[in-house]
Amino acid sequence: MEVSCYCLLFRFSSGSELATLVLTSGVLDRSLTAISDLYRSTNSNHEQKSLPFSIKYEVFKQSDLTIIAFVTAPTCTQNHLQEGEAADLVPSSYFKEQFFEFLCTKVNPSFSVNKAAIDLFISHQNELSPLKNEISSSISTATRLIITGHSLGGSIASLFTLLLLDSIDLSKYKRPLCITFGSPLIGDKSLQQAILEYSTWNSCFLHVASHLDPLPRLFISRKSSPAAGLASQTSKYQPFGTFLLCSEQGFSCFENPESILGFLVGMSPVGNPNKEMESVEYGNIVKRLSRKAICEDVIAWSQDETDAFQASIILQLIAIGLLQLQQLQQQKDLIKKINKQEKKFIIQKRKVFDPSKKLNDMKIYMAYLEWYKKESKAQEVGYYDSYKTEKFASDLDVVLFKKILTNYWKDMVKEVESKPQREGAAFRTRWLYGGTNYRRMVEPLDIAEYYKGNGTNYQNQGRSQHHKQLEKWLDENNAEKAKQAKQKTVNWC
Repeated sequence: MEVSCYCLLFRFSSGSELATLVLTSGVLDRSLTAISDLYRSTNSNHEQKSLPFSIKYEVFKQSDLTIIAFVTAPTCTQNHLQEGEAADLVPSSYFKEQFFEFLCTKVNPSFSVNKAAIDLFISHQNELSPLKNEISSSISTATRLIITGHSLGGSIASLFTLLLLDSIDLSKYKRPLCITFGSPLIGDKSLQQAILEYSTWNSCFLHVASHLDPLPRLFISRKSSPAAGLASQTSKYQPFGTFLLCSEQGFSCFENPESILGFLVGMSPVGNPNKEMESVEYGNIVKRLSRKAICEDVIAWSQDETDAFQASIILQLIAIGLLQLQQLQQQKDLIKKINKQEKKFIIQKRKVFDPSKKLNDMKIYMAYLEWYKKESKAQEVGYYDSYKTEKFASDLDVVLFKKILTNYWKDMVKEVESKPQREGAAFRTRWLYGGTNYRRMVEPLDIAEYYKGNGTNYQNQGRSQHHKQLEKWLDENNAEKAKQAKQKTVNWC
């Protein structure tokens, strides 16, 4: 059963299905309506003339949904993003107010963000910080929240969403969804990795990009033609979240950052890759594609393709205008390369989202050690002495099982320490019981092995760091429980 489920991962790529779901759900239409209303109110007040670089935002409260929309005047966006330093990245240390300090960890202590976007964001902190506090304090279990923005306003929406995610307990409340339309990339590889360290944050971002819009690919460097550079881009800017890519032919969603970079470049209109920035009407695009999704428009294809996963990738590339049916033979190498990197991405994603499966595998080895301990006791030897003397064949088996368990828990401790503080704390709580059982079962064997090799002073010289860390987390957890129990007693009195 497990093998068949695993194989299903590679049968189809769900990008087209996800895009259809998004387009028919109505969230894009409602987000664009909020953006259009905000643009209209801004234009009617002529505010873009007096404050050319200002952010405009508005909270739209509906019966089943709250939408926060961000925009900047089109002329301001052009001026801001076409100036000489538009593509500059600035390190997180540049943010004087330490807005995104929660994204920094021991493993990833710094990241970089687009200077134009962060300068605009910081200049409006007096408005955005109270807005964040208001939204996070008023959120409830029933709240459905969308943060949206167009063009540079989408960049601000993404930054605001990151701040909001840090202030919301996602174990209790629904995740907000950030939807951007035609927005440039805002950060580097380190920002991408920082977001991925939070297990659910990456899925909170949906970026809609049309092949007619140059802004989404504005900061992506390209050293070759779009066709040659699809699968291998070198860029300081890196995407995060899910991208809904649209063309005249159709649409599809993509999550693999490596693929997204190439696709954004490859979608550039042939013969005019450096087209000047001009307004792209996403409202009309979404309406047209929504009709296409509802009508289940199917691409006619009679090619002999036995690999279902590869066939689905080909259909997605055709849908976003990167391939034509008559080009398939000439593009075989490119298709295979994309196929390979998409499968690799799925495997990596599965490991991130299913760490508990391997923990369950470790329980099998723990059960064997329990049996070994019981058998050693029945022979009146004790499993510490039995392991140290290696008199029985079972002692040799335990060496292998102990090594597997130790490698797993060393990796787990390392992973937890690399996570942001809040995510790491939740992770420690979830795995603390298993880690404590492992330490209590395996560390006596480590001690036996250490002294068998004539070691001295195990506690200070021979003890593994991962044992120390697991014990430290247990002590902290027990201290927190005692503190909470004491507070409850005081409150009751």
